Amino acid sequence: MNSKSHTESANAIRMLTVDAVQKAASGHPGAPMGMADIATVLWQNFLSHHPLNPDWANRDRFVLSNGHGSMLIYSLLHLSGYDVSIDDLKQFRQLHSKTPGHPEVGYTPGVETTTGPLGAGIANAVGMAIAEKTLAAQFNKPAFDLVDHYTYCFLGDGCMMEGISHESCSLAGTLGLGKLIAFWDDNGISIDGHVEGWFSDDTASRFEAYGWHVIRDVDGHDAAAITAAIEQAKQESSKPTLICCKTTIGFGSPNKSGSHDCHGAPLGAEEIDAVRQQLDWPHAPFVVPNEVYLAWDATVSGQGRFDEWQQLFEDYKQQFPELAAEFKRRVIDQELPADFDSKALDFIRQCQEQQADLPTRKASQNSIGFLANQLPELLGGSADLAGSNLTLWPEAKGLQDEASGNYVFYGVREFGMSAIMNGIALHGGFIPFGATFLMFMEYARNAVRMSALMKAQSIFVYTHDSIGQGEDGPTHQPVEQLANLRLTPNLDTWRPCDSAEAAVAWVESVKRANGPSALVFSRQNTKAEPRNDEQLANVAKGGYILRETLSDPDIVLIATGSEVSLATGAAEQLAEQGVQARVVSMPCTERFDGQLAAYKEAVLPPACPKLVVEAAHPDFWHKYIAGNGAAIGIDCFGESAPGPALLKHFGFTVDKVVAKAKELVG
Repeated sequence: MNSKSHTESANAIRMLTVDAVQKAASGHPGAPMGMADIATVLWQNFLSHHPLNPDWANRDRFVLSNGHGSMLIYSLLHLSGYDVSIDDLKQFRQLHSKTPGHPEVGYTPGVETTTGPLGAGIANAVGMAIAEKTLAAQFNKPAFDLVDHYTYCFLGDGCMMEGISHESCSLAGTLGLGKLIAFWDDNGISIDGHVEGWFSDDTASRFEAYGWHVIRDVDGHDAAAITAAIEQAKQESSKPTLICCKTTIGFGSPNKSGSHDCHGAPLGAEEIDAVRQQLDWPHAPFVVPNEVYLAWDATVSGQGRFDEWQQLFEDYKQQFPELAAEFKRRVIDQELPADFDSKALDFIRQCQEQQADLPTRKASQNSIGFLANQLPELLGGSADLAGSNLTLWPEAKGLQDEASGNYVFYGVREFGMSAIMNGIALHGGFIPFGATFLMFMEYARNAVRMSALMKAQSIFVYTHDSIGQGEDGPTHQPVEQLANLRLTPNLDTWRPCDSAEAAVAWVESVKRANGPSALVFSRQNTKAEPRNDEQLANVAKGGYILRETLSDPDIVLIATGSEVSLATGAAEQLAEQGVQARVVSMPCTERFDGQLAAYKEAVLPPACPKLVVEAAHPDFWHKYIAGNGAAIGIDCFGESAPGPALLKHFGFTVDKVVAKAKELVG
């Protein structure tokens, strides 16, 4: 690219940005204007992608971690030939447009991940790079680099300040993710002004300490310097690379560049006129000359790259037909094995028949062992609690020892782990799970929410689910966390009561390709519950009748997890006292809520009083019991004592359930 062509290409990004932000009367023009030169070099000279086939398996991934600068990626997609029209840019930040305020997966072709919460994007990029490296180790053969792509990430000062960037980038260095290249937009500006008053880290040295390859002091407005830095980064295959780019925020704005004034607000009509003069851009708003479009168009080159890869895949099929079929299933089609349902049903039935009294965290481990043998795409992990979460299985192989492995030792990085899992899920080819104590979901809350927002198939495993956790005390005993998870749209939260329900929860989670799941397990022992075939099949509906004395009961006892045995014990005592109680196990309220009204009313008759028993905050349950029931729960913090003593202290006893049920029946 000659200097004039580069300048015009970069200025097209700047002008589309300022025009779109001005028309929307909101947005962030400063970062796209400052990073336009870096983006132009990367996208025109290095990025391997296919605008007409945005989901091509071997494309490079591009992540805009500083997602507030979303007009940068929308301009890039439009100019390169993706299905993002000039009219879409004119609808920036408007209802139902392809160009929302922050990049959103599913709204815009070519957007790889939803970014906005700063730092989350770089963690997603780490996950994508892990997926690329692991897939390559599992599928590539000599002369057949079937998986061979880079993950590029733009990030700003805000991303660097967020703690999640420390967690995820530290792990990236440890794992030697050589195909991860990050560009730090070092413009020294955040919303409050110049950052030196609150961000004085030696960032380059910090990343070198993580084990990254760091390229310092690159002029982010010099195309030749940017090109040289990327070429140098691609020569380093054993370490991720951070390219430190000095830029001017709002580059091209005569009166606002270099200032926080252009960070998060339109420049204004008068200043935009001045920008046009400064950049020698004599075109009307949203007008890009044909020669600039031609310089940007990546449809022909993208088709060529795709055709070349497709031929490689055809040759690979001839040499390695079984691997090729597995690659197609896992990566291209993203389907489970054809015989998975039948094998999973056999396993669930086996768990039911064994009738083993176990902590559900142990039942979970048994399910993981089964699934890992059926699904090579299962990529597990734990945030330094594998021995407590019980996430390891005999064939587990850590990625730190074997690049083709199936387990990530995340270390004490709950937030980083969860956001990295989202990146792995979005990349494709894997179903990731990661575990910690339920209490420490709080550290990772934003990543859990983002997985639900993106409908990413991340499986969050949470053990030590209540005050039954015991001696560690209230710092480790969850109270409000179950309600928090259940109130999150598009997240299925399972709290199984025994081995059979745990198996169903796991199977349903790996089958759920359009969203995340939270699997919540106990430390304490649980009692295996007897079920017939119909009841076992109904577990997947999220709520079902577990015990029935009469088809027209006096009261319905609803319980989850370790409290189901309390409910069944109470039902037996109530029957002896002439009160007929139905026991409903409700392992997943989201699944139950999605059933037909007739089924829900058959399980929970509207006129029948209801009593919920769960060792968690009770307020969530009012939608099931309002006006005709009560809940036995815990609405205060716990104490430090053995679990059984705590459960008795806080009223989780058969006697308490019986007394409350009789009170409701009257």
